[in-house]
Amino acid sequence: MSDTMTAVPALATNQDVAAPLTKSQVIMGDIAASFRSRVPLTWIVTKEEGRAERYIAQAAASASYNCRTFDVAQGCAEMSGKLLPDLVQVTPIGADPGEALAMILQRSQGGGDRCVWILRDFPVWLDGAPGARIMRALRNIARARPRMTQDNSQALVILSPNGKVPDELSDCTTVIDWPLPDKWEIEALLKSTIEKNSNRLPDLATDMTNGKFDAAIDAALGLSEEETAAAYSTSLVKRRTIDALLVANEKKRVIAKERILEWYDPIPSGLDSVGGLENLKTWLVARAMAWSAKARAYGLPAPKGALLVGVPGCGKSLTAKAIATAWGVPLLRLDLGALKSKFVGESEANIRKAFKVIEAIGRCVVWLDEIEKALAGATQGGADGGVSTDALGSVLTWMQERQGEAFVIATANDVSSLPPELMRKGRFDEIFFIDLPTVTERKAILQASLRSHGRTANGVDLQKVAGACFRDSTQFGFTGAEVSELVPMAMFAAFAENARELTTQDLLNAAATITPLAKTASDKIANLRQWAVGKARPATAAEAATAQQLSGVEI
Repeated sequence: MSDTMTAVPALATNQDVAAPLTKSQVIMGDIAASFRSRVPLTWIVTKEEGRAERYIAQAAASASYNCRTFDVAQGCAEMSGKLLPDLVQVTPIGADPGEALAMILQRSQGGGDRCVWILRDFPVWLDGAPGARIMRALRNIARARPRMTQDNSQALVILSPNGKVPDELSDCTTVIDWPLPDKWEIEALLKSTIEKNSNRLPDLATDMTNGKFDAAIDAALGLSEEETAAAYSTSLVKRRTIDALLVANEKKRVIAKERILEWYDPIPSGLDSVGGLENLKTWLVARAMAWSAKARAYGLPAPKGALLVGVPGCGKSLTAKAIATAWGVPLLRLDLGALKSKFVGESEANIRKAFKVIEAIGRCVVWLDEIEKALAGATQGGADGGVSTDALGSVLTWMQERQGEAFVIATANDVSSLPPELMRKGRFDEIFFIDLPTVTERKAILQASLRSHGRTANGVDLQKVAGACFRDSTQFGFTGAEVSELVPMAMFAAFAENARELTTQDLLNAAATITPLAKTASDKIANLRQWAVGKARPATAAEAATAQQLSGVEI
């Protein structure tokens, strides 16, 4: 066992029922029960071979089985790696897997001990015509299992990064998706790391107090055991302590490497960077309190998420990015379209893998941008072989049944293509409609844009500029993105004139050059507004009549 890895906790007994069971311990108990009930073949989906094998060995021992491994490079061996002389003669190093399976079948018919065999790298031997013999050998062992005696029973375990079980084996195989380390496993690994480095870094244990210990655990959630150990080791080398921020940065690189989720850096100013949308902001602040210990003690459920529907360019995506900053949690973008693959079953596997990582990370914001485009094939008869339909089913099931603390924020511009089952209660806590900004919101957006560009509102009549954000007699209001863009446009003009300060006229001149989306897509926006009546909660607080009159715009 690697010196960075922790021992597998034993299965809970009556004496320690108060100790929390990790997700892996629960799976370990299921596997032990599977061995006792003589299930012939268990297919475990995991990329953490070493970690899974330690738990399998523990499960085998609890079910009174010996546990051995087979791979083509090493042959048959004990869990420690020690070769078995009596078996090396039958299955020497480099032996065909078919020979190993023939040996296992023979032992099951008499003369062999009660054993669990962990078969490494076996899926690669099951493809094509040569794989037919291996497949047949597995099926023969499965068919012989009922005839095995209690003393010579043989169980097979296949480890694989994916759950693509061949149809020929599906009726005799139990598939188990092994979870990533949860909080309790990460805590045990962190304690082990601190203990192993106590002589070299005597102040390490003392330094990991005042919230640093818990922060280091939270920062590693979503990583595998080896990735966590590597992140902790990297932090110790660079900082001589375990820095949660550095560990989180390591996690960001790992998640980027997997290419199933995108890790977004937080917006420094959080919800302050979003102008207006006061109803939505108030709702988000209230939902953030549901994650507190007091709220949990009260029995308040964790918030599930919100669907933001509305006019393009009015702050939906910006709000999603700002929530993570306001709540102090990671922001992960899940691009369902990017997870699609031309290979059968791979799209579903990618989606399940993404959900697995999200559940392991725990408290985070998951951003599904323009969700209607990713699921278009499920509602519009896309010729993608049912991939979009399967993706929709996976998303709906996960959103309904998930137990983690991920908050899903989905955005959509075209509600006509959204499936109704996505919008029913239980998937999201609330559906918000984001309309064109009111005059008050335009002022707030201008202020936020000025701050983000390092400018102030001194000498600028924000009310006048906000009131001018419409075009000609049809009074088409600007989107939030169009209002925000006025500042950099005006800055170019001011910079060209000896880098002077911005003026109201600079912003008004910039506004005069814009043809707003509300004019070019007026029909679409009208349909959106008509749909929102009675179906979605307005994200904007009601604007006072006097403010609308000042703007000359009917919102």
